Amino acid sequence: MLAEVAPAPAQTYNAHFRCFRGCPGEYSVYDVMYTCPTCGGLLEVHHDINALRDRTADEWKRLFERRAGTSVWPYGSGVWGMREWVMPDLRDENVVSMYEGNTNLFWAERLGREIGLPDLWIKLCGNSHTGSFKDLGMTVLVSVVKQMMASGASPVKAVAAASTGDTSAALAAYAAAAGIPAIIFLPSGKVSTAQLIQPVANGAHVLALDTDFDGCMRIVKEVTQDNSIYLANSMNSIRIEGQKTVGIEIVRQFDWEVPDWIIIPVGNLGNISALYKGLKLMRDLGLIDRLPRLVAAQASKANPFYRSFLNGFAEKVAIHADKTLASAIQIGDPVSYEKAVQAVVETNGLVEAVTEHELANADARADLTGMYTCPHTGVALAALFKLVARGVVKSSDRVVVISTAHGLKFTSFKVGYHEGKLDEVESELANPPVYLPADVKVVKEAIARKLQL
Repeated sequence: MLAEVAPAPAQTYNAHFRCFRGCPGEYSVYDVMYTCPTCGGLLEVHHDINALRDRTADEWKRLFERRAGTSVWPYGSGVWGMREWVMPDLRDENVVSMYEGNTNLFWAERLGREIGLPDLWIKLCGNSHTGSFKDLGMTVLVSVVKQMMASGASPVKAVAAASTGDTSAALAAYAAAAGIPAIIFLPSGKVSTAQLIQPVANGAHVLALDTDFDGCMRIVKEVTQDNSIYLANSMNSIRIEGQKTVGIEIVRQFDWEVPDWIIIPVGNLGNISALYKGLKLMRDLGLIDRLPRLVAAQASKANPFYRSFLNGFAEKVAIHADKTLASAIQIGDPVSYEKAVQAVVETNGLVEAVTEHELANADARADLTGMYTCPHTGVALAALFKLVARGVVKSSDRVVVISTAHGLKFTSFKVGYHEGKLDEVESELANPPVYLPADVKVVKEAIARKLQL
C-alpha cells in the first residue's frame, strides 16, 4: 500500500523562496523571511518544474487519485496527498495534519436551475477541520515551523497572525496540535462569537485590539520583526502552498476537466493567488491544457481590489474598509495585491462587488435550496447572479463557487437576517419561526395558511 501512495521519485524534488517580482536570489523556505531583501516585495515558493517532470501528467493524476482518502499517513490529507507539489522535503515526523481538504464539491442543481445555470457547483471548503479553507494553508505553515524548531537552529518560539476570524481558528488549532504557542490579534468586536471562541478553546493567546484588521496587521508586522515570533498571515508565502491545492482538487473531482469559471470571495487576496498558482502548476505539468476564468468577489464596503480593477490595475487602491456582514473580508489594504492581479489578468478574469443587501439575500437564497452558507459565500453567489444576469456567464458554462467557511460560524448573521435586523438589508426571503399556543386547531390553521391548503 505504501509503495502505491509514496513511490520513490526518479530525482529529488525541492522548493525555495524567490522574489515574486523577479529579483535575483533564492532562499530556503526554512529561513525566517517574508519579503524580498532587495525590493521589499512578496516572496513566492518556487518548485523545480524540471524535477517534477520526472512523472508524466497521467502518472501524477493516478498518484493523486490513489492518495485521495487513504489512511496512509500523511497522504490522506487533501494537502499532503500532493506533498511533492507543496513542501517536498518536509519530513513525515514534522507534518502537522488533521486530514484537511478533500472537501465535497456539491452540485447545486436546484439553485442552478433557478438562475438558468444547470452546471453550477459549490466547493464546500468549510467542511474542514476548523470550518474554513484556512486549514489548507495552516497545515503547511505550522509543519514548516515544526521542522524549523526541530532543527535546533531556528530562533522561532511561537507563531502569530492578525485575523478577521478564520485565520485565527486555523492557526490556533494547528499550533495546538504541534505544541507551538500561538498569538492571535483580532479586531475587537468585529468577529463572530463562534470564530472568537475557536482560538480561545485551542489555547492561543488572543489579543482583541481596538482597531480594524488592517490595524491588527500593522501591529503583527511590527511584533514579528522579532524572529522568535513567526508571522502566519498570507504575506507569508508558505501558506499559499497549501491553499493552492483547492484548485487542483476541484479539477481532480471533475475527472481532470477544467470548469469554465471559478468564483471566490476575496479580502487579503491570498486565496485567489493560491487558486491561480495551483491551476498554473497543473497546466505547466500538462495535467490540464487551459485555465478557468477566475472571478474575485468583494463586498462593496470593502472593495479596494474592485476599485483597482476598474482602473485597469493601473495602481493599487487602498481604502478604509467599512463594516460589512462579510467580516472575514473586511480588509482595505490587501497584502497579496500583486499576486491577485496576476491571477485575474492571466485567466482573463473579473472582479465584482456586491452590496450588503445583495450578499445577504444571495446567501438566504442558497440556504433555501439546502445549503447553509457563510456571508462570504453570499458575496460570491451575489457576484455570480450579477454575471448571469448580464450574460457574462452563459447557461452552458460550468461554474464553481468556492464556499470559504461553514455557515455555523455565522449564526448571528443568519438570525439577524430572518429577524429582519441586518443594517442595509431588506430580508426578501426571511423565514422567522411562528409562535403559537399549544392548540391543535390553531396549529392546523397555521399549516394550512403556509401550504395554501
